[in-house]
Amino acid sequence: SGAAVALKCSSARNRGGTQRVEGKLRASVEKGDYYEAHQMYKTLFFRYMSQAKHADARELMYNGAQLFFSYNQLNSAADLSMLVLESLEKSEATVEDEDLEHLAKLFSLMDPNSPERVAFVSRALKWSTGGSGKLGSPKLHQLLAVTLWKEQNYSESRYHFLHSSDGEGCAQMLVEYSAQRGFRSEVDMFVAQAVLQFLCLKNKNSASVVFSTYTQKHPSIEKGPPFVQPLLNFIWFLLLAVDGGKLTVFTVLCEQYQPSLKRDPMYNEYLDRIGQLFFGVPPKQSSSYGGLLGNLLNSLMGSDEEGEEAQEDGSPIELD
Repeated sequence: SGAAVALKCSSARNRGGTQRVEGKLRASVEKGDYYEAHQMYKTLFFRYMSQAKHADARELMYNGAQLFFSYNQLNSAADLSMLVLESLEKSEATVEDEDLEHLAKLFSLMDPNSPERVAFVSRALKWSTGGSGKLGSPKLHQLLAVTLWKEQNYSESRYHFLHSSDGEGCAQMLVEYSAQRGFRSEVDMFVAQAVLQFLCLKNKNSASVVFSTYTQKHPSIEKGPPFVQPLLNFIWFLLLAVDGGKLTVFTVLCEQYQPSLKRDPMYNEYLDRIGQLFFGVPPKQSSSYGGLLGNLLNSLMGSDEEGEEAQEDGSPIELD
């Protein structure tokens, strides 16, 4: 129909206009007029946004940011990267993989130690889950984790892998992390912590994958199961128990392996949470009496209902 053709022409004309503008901007960056070019980019951004051309604004800022990065103009590049995010936030567009990949690309070009990068990543993660209280889209976490891994920033990479669904990538990074930075006596601890934390985040699948991949690929781990290291046997049995869901099995396991579990004071904290999530263990009451006696007294005083509530929103376990 005529209307459709007219629309096509006008969008093609717009695109031509945008390309002309981009050509001008590129020329002024290539000449070294960084300040003027930066101001022009921003002026165009606000013009497009006021006309609700969010996608055009975003594309222009994404290309501009990459151009500034290539000329090592890091501040201008970071500023335009923030505008890419602003256009996503204001357009209320659905979260597409392509947008997440663009955000991860900009992240990878930023100076690893800059405050801009920190601000950018927290805003990007917030946007990626529709501003909900959730911790960010697993896909974006995965892309960030891979960039940080390449930068050998293992601890940050590890944090993002835990919030992704990529157990395999996480395991490969941990193998490298333990080889580069860990003691040989701790090869089992790198994977134990990851499995326990994945389980605390209710991610049973990634917990299994990280364990099987890590134990297969780590050069210092002999083929198992069963393994030479008791801690690895504990984790292997734990993953089987989580599938079976039998509380007695879980309890006996934790008792049998106490000597190994004492190697890190956090293990028993994680296991308390895992007991609640997968084995129906009631939350521990923090009472002045410890342990069983405290639980017994609390149940006599009927104080476990509000305890249950508190636990749900209570202090989350630190997953550093």
